[in-house]
Order: sequence, then structure tokens, then C-alpha cells
Amino acid sequence: VSIVAAVTKDLTQKLQAGKLVGTLAQAVGGKGGGRPDMAEGGGKDANALPQALISLAQQVEASL
Repeated sequence: VSIVAAVTKDLTQKLQAGKLVGTLAQAVGGKGGGRPDMAEGGGKDANALPQALISLAQQVEASL
């Protein structure tokens, strides 16, 4: 699983790409991180991806 996230600079106070990627990568058995506006990572458990994306979407929605 390859993960890339970008957050516009006006939203980095509320959401940070590095944290989002880190959370998602951990859920799929990997690692990730980066800058507040751009990050990448990966993992090996593709079966965990659908639920991880749902959880991440809820986290993003709550942050905005």
C-alpha cells in the first residue's frame, strides 16, 4: 500500500499531512510521515485499508 497526502497550507493548523499519513500507514502495518503540507508512507496489509480510510475520513471531518 502506497500512501501520499497533501494538505493546503491554509489548513495545516488543523490537519497535518504527516500525521494523517502516519496514522493511515500504521493501520496498514507500515510507516509514514513528512511535512505538515506533504507526506508519504506505505504498508503491507491491503486488507486493512478500507476500514483505515473510513476511520481517517472521520478523523479529518472531526478536525474541520
